Amino acid sequence: MTRGKNQHVVKHPDGWAVKGAGNSKATKVTDTQKEAIKRAEQIARNQQSDTKVHGRDGKIRAGNSYGNDPYPPKDTK
Repeated sequence: MTRGKNQHVVKHPDGWAVKGAGNSKATKVTDTQKEAIKRAEQIARNQQSDTKVHGRDGKIRAGNSYGNDPYPPKDTK
């Protein structure tokens, strides 16, 4: 399966938006960042891509990989 676009959670005038990497339009706009993160994770799992969560300042503050991580964790918890 081909990996999809990374999903970015970014501040939006109407709340928070989920945007695919390189897209100018939002895939989904939500009232809260928590809702946007949940939606971005659903899309990323489906597309085997990553999430990138941006803070209010626009800097990436968190993220997760749902695809073929080139640096998987070494622990076996």
